[in-house]
Amino acid sequence: MDFKEKKVLLRVDFNVPLVRNKVADDFRIKASLKTVNNLLKKGAMVLLLTHLEADGKTPGLGAVASRLEKLLKVKIKFIKGKIPVDPCEYPERVWLFDNLRLNPGEKKNDRDFAKQLARWGDYYINDAFAASHREHASIVGLPKFLAHGAGPLMKAEIKNLSKFFSPKHPFLFILAGKKFATKEPLVNKFIKKADAIFIGGSLANTFLKKRGIDVKRSKVESVTIPDDILWSHKIILPEDWKIGEGSIYDAGPKTIRTLAELAKNAKLVLWNGTLGLCEKGYTYGTRELGMTLGKSKAFRLVGGGDTVAAIRKMKLEKNFDFISTGGGAMLEFLAKGTLPGIEALKKK
Repeated sequence: MDFKEKKVLLRVDFNVPLVRNKVADDFRIKASLKTVNNLLKKGAMVLLLTHLEADGKTPGLGAVASRLEKLLKVKIKFIKGKIPVDPCEYPERVWLFDNLRLNPGEKKNDRDFAKQLARWGDYYINDAFAASHREHASIVGLPKFLAHGAGPLMKAEIKNLSKFFSPKHPFLFILAGKKFATKEPLVNKFIKKADAIFIGGSLANTFLKKRGIDVKRSKVESVTIPDDILWSHKIILPEDWKIGEGSIYDAGPKTIRTLAELAKNAKLVLWNGTLGLCEKGYTYGTRELGMTLGKSKAFRLVGGGDTVAAIRKMKLEKNFDFISTGGGAMLEFLAKGTLPGIEALKKK
């Protein structure tokens, strides 16, 4: 594609946490900077599209625009409110449209809204891997109306996550957090591919309870775990834990030692989900695991919003070969091998 003097609609994922109307974690914004700068070097005008959802609300992107401008070190045109029906012209080389979800047509994947977006640009690039599990207008509708392609971040996510489909061995999968129902497809798939699956976080409480172990007042999910999963020799559960408010809130040192031994021998490590309730200060397990993985010679990939936020707060990013921007998108891609946004780019 020749981008010189062309308008490129770039779908990014700036769905970042806000605290007192300031960006609290700019990981996803920084992840897209290379793509934006590359397009600018090729002479393009970059028109950024993103959504942001915070506590069920749809805030404006003023704080995001301010942070982006500081990171890019270029003047940005922030187009506030709903996206205008008729395209306008601005002198700036980078434009940021306000929150896509201010427009009802976005989540409905409305064809007319996708057409409205398309009128603003000459090309469409999807670099929003973390949003590509959504069948929304800017993800699956817009590519129907413009020449399109995948951005560098999208390609990097696909390339690195795909390593786990035909994995090198030993392969250690660390799956924590909560909501077994959303992670069951992953367990079903990787029980065949992984050499060991460590179950941690709140997820582990449900497994422990099902195995007849006293989990105190810990929350457990009312789900059925098939016996061939529950009692599989590949499933590794915490051996000890830290108690808070009568509940299991974190992994203990024996558990970390077991994980360290598994990681030491592994050639491939995939991690999703914090081991403890980090928001209540139970960071021991997550920190120790992050530090332990720094000593491993395996290819190490970590993903998931809470997990990545914890890793960044602990300044342990250097201990990983790839940090995925995806949460739900990462899990769905690992389970299915594709996403609606990826499939949309395959169509001409």
